[in-house]
Amino acid sequence: MKIKSILVTSIAPMSDHAANRGEKLLGNASSVKRRPDGRVYISGQMQRHVLFSAIERLNEDHPDKGDTYVANGDGPSTQIDKDLRSDLGGFLSTSKGDYSGRRTAPVSATPAVAIKPSSIGRDLLVRLKMNEAADALQRQALATNEFSTQDEMVQSFHLDVGAIGVVKEYSYKDESHVGTQYKSFIDDKEHHRRVKLFLDATASMTDYANQARNAVSGEPNKVLIVLDNKLSRKASRFFQPETTDAERQNILKELKAREAKVFLGDDTSTDGLSVAEAYQKAAEALTLDQLYRPNYE
Repeated sequence: MKIKSILVTSIAPMSDHAANRGEKLLGNASSVKRRPDGRVYISGQMQRHVLFSAIERLNEDHPDKGDTYVANGDGPSTQIDKDLRSDLGGFLSTSKGDYSGRRTAPVSATPAVAIKPSSIGRDLLVRLKMNEAADALQRQALATNEFSTQDEMVQSFHLDVGAIGVVKEYSYKDESHVGTQYKSFIDDKEHHRRVKLFLDATASMTDYANQARNAVSGEPNKVLIVLDNKLSRKASRFFQPETTDAERQNILKELKAREAKVFLGDDTSTDGLSVAEAYQKAAEALTLDQLYRPNYE
């Protein structure tokens, strides 16, 4: 079986958090993002930010890092051979004016959404004016910040394995598209390394931007990892509260029928695999000869 895509869906417990604040209400009152049904959520943009922060941290420590790096989110390059954000996260460079200036991201993420309606608290922040001088720049201020007390957040990530490290080049004749070729910028070993970095990063979600001084973690206590022989995101429904037990069983049955490799980990139970064991077994299954790559030049 050739692995064409990897889907990781998981549940991460978060407490007393505002991992993705929304717009401000009533002046300085900063609100957490929540859906009309009362469940807080973390945007897909924030989830990708945290994922690439984890990839950068893992890449810096990797013995085969070479000259690869992860560009800042506000300045990705178009060098997919070196810049992991450019390769895995895509880019749009309008200055190039042709197909070479845009790339569809092999990595995609869903927003993280609480399983149950959230209980929102408010924290009063006071900044005292210590200097009594009339022209002092530091003014007294009051602000309230919202936070969510306790949530189980469902999050999902998907990787198009065959799109890593390659670009499509198109052939035209008389203004008609007559062929597509693939050009690779990395070898098979580096391709395997980047797939493994993605998998490991989904278990290392910690860098939530608005929570730099608080220990908010998106590290899961339940996970479903699917190494699939087709591009599918259906299993991202597995932990959603709307999904019934019958649907979950049928999702697993469908994956088994097409011989996808499935690893289910649960830290809340002593039966079956733990989360760490599920990741370990999934990593062991990622062998060079099993990762799909299109025929390239």
